[in-house]
Amino acid sequence: MKLCVLENDVLDPELAARFSGFGDMFRRLFAAAGADWSVEIFNTVQGQYPASYDDFDAVLLTGSRADSFSQEPWVLALRQQVEQLLQAKKKLLGVCFGHQLIALCLGAEVGRAPQGWGAGRMRYQWHTPQWAQGRTDIALLASHQDQVVALPAGATLLASSEFCPVAAFTVDQQVLCVQPHPEFVEDLSAYLLNKRRALLGEAQYSAATDSLALGHDGLHMARMMVAFVEGNL
Repeated sequence: MKLCVLENDVLDPELAARFSGFGDMFRRLFAAAGADWSVEIFNTVQGQYPASYDDFDAVLLTGSRADSFSQEPWVLALRQQVEQLLQAKKKLLGVCFGHQLIALCLGAEVGRAPQGWGAGRMRYQWHTPQWAQGRTDIALLASHQDQVVALPAGATLLASSEFCPVAAFTVDQQVLCVQPHPEFVEDLSAYLLNKRRALLGEAQYSAATDSLALGHDGLHMARMMVAFVEGNL
């Protein structure tokens, strides 16, 4: 199978030296999850898109430091691409910013989370345990100040928490979106927490940093994403 990754950010130099970019992080994650896929990465911030999506089995939208509701030209251009992909019934995966932007294109409201930043390891109630090998909760690494306010019309809620009521959703067999980051690792989360320490305040910073030692279910989530793309759920 062939995956198109629309990479919606450029990592800080220190992170780029270690992780390359979100696209390569997903490439490694899906390989670890058992996906024998060909992956091509296009950086939308730099105006990169495939000439055609016809050869791709699915398209993944990564996270970003930008707002999905931004009026920046590159975000508006990306929204046009996503609207066309939705109309064409192309299979889509969205993570964090990608999750929000796809929801926005489906008519949902997206905005600032009134409770502030979601950061560190967060737990989510999983509403379709048959997807998750019988599990009813998963823990993933998060980093967001925006979120989907209400479920898009026609969507099915997959995961939620008190902090993030729409943490994951699906639309038929076409769209799977998740707010937290299955591709994150602890070192990357720690870097982002340090970067935003003043914004978070000492209490949240300390709690979020301590939570990283508890582990997360990023690989488990990746396996569900692979199964969704391959039609094996």
